[in-house]
Amino acid sequence: MPEQTREPVKRAVPAVSRAVAILRYLGRSEDPVGVNPMARDLGLVPSTCLHILRVLTDEGLVHVDPQTKRYTIGVGILPIARTAIQRNAFISLVQPHLDHLSELSGATLLATQVTEAGQMVVVALSQVPQRFSLSVELGSRFPLLISATGRCYAAFSGLDEESLRKGFARLHWDNPPRFDAWIQQIADARAQGYAVDSGAYMSGVTVVAVPFLNAGGRMTRSLVAVGISERMAAHGIDGLAQEMMRAREEIDALSLAPQG
Repeated sequence: MPEQTREPVKRAVPAVSRAVAILRYLGRSEDPVGVNPMARDLGLVPSTCLHILRVLTDEGLVHVDPQTKRYTIGVGILPIARTAIQRNAFISLVQPHLDHLSELSGATLLATQVTEAGQMVVVALSQVPQRFSLSVELGSRFPLLISATGRCYAAFSGLDEESLRKGFARLHWDNPPRFDAWIQQIADARAQGYAVDSGAYMSGVTVVAVPFLNAGGRMTRSLVAVGISERMAAHGIDGLAQEMMRAREEIDALSLAPQG
């Protein structure tokens, strides 16, 4: 009988999980944070949180203000992030398309990637100067099921309706859709290959998302256009979605092309 391939055993390493949680927490925090509120938010014992923070500080990944004893993300994280970006072939392939689509539509164009932490992270972006524009940063993270990207993820994730219902209940919108309407929008995204959020996630803002699928038909990345609703409507939302899908096809073709 052929030897069966065993799945690798994953053992919990609490100290590493807590250190990663602290780094992500500080990465999301707009202001410096003290040990006690950080420990409370993360469900950690304050002394444990402090010990991990001291190690991360020694490594340059976290910075502490000696006067206030409050912590921020450290500049030591930058070389790691820069290396990750430089070695990600997808980013170099997608950037010219983001620049072209942003110039064409006047919208902010993003490329996002699904993370194992159950989030969508911005890995590339392009934005043309506007009098009024939407600010998005590299590394910004969003819940997997939110807005147009969330409808695409739900459409190409294999999640059943009960899982979607539980995920939907945790989302925060400016103008929340009804669950049954959201489920129909997911079905529309599956049928047409893209999704649109018109002011539900953010009032006055339209989001268009086009998914990248892996060999198993699951969404792993997306192209996203974000813009003021009136401008997006004037440009033509369906036309922009078609342009984004063509860009997706070109990027997929290049990523599959033999190298060298």
